[in-house]
Amino acid sequence: MKDTTIDLAEGWMFPYPPSKPSQQMNPITLAYIGDAIYEVMVRQWILSQPNHRPHHMHREAISYVSAKAQAKLLGKLMDRLSEEEANVVRQGRNAKSQVPKNADVNDYRQATALEALVGYLYMENKLDRLREIAAVLFEERVHEDER
Repeated sequence: MKDTTIDLAEGWMFPYPPSKPSQQMNPITLAYIGDAIYEVMVRQWILSQPNHRPHHMHREAISYVSAKAQAKLLGKLMDRLSEEEANVVRQGRNAKSQVPKNADVNDYRQATALEALVGYLYMENKLDRLREIAAVLFEERVHEDER
């Protein structure tokens, strides 16, 4: 039987590396992949918690992935970002995109900025930094819930 193991040391969950470096990608493109990676981060964190009832998991996920929630979480991260990361956030926030009718424009732009940051860190294979940011986001939330 042929060994189809993927070398995860290269940082990719799947054998489809990007067609160009992340520095050459549009911030909306980084936000596109960042949205998916962020969703996986949130769901994995939810599964690490004790309550696995479907309705609870859905409500919990929404409390993290809505534009309003992402904007708030980004605000908590801003003073912890490197200059490079802050630049990605700025570009993501300023990128032109279609804002859904039910979303606040500022919240949506901040959410896009957070997703661009997550996408950038993922594409740059900075997974340790991505884990640090996830820990900050989820730790902040856990402490809020305890208050």
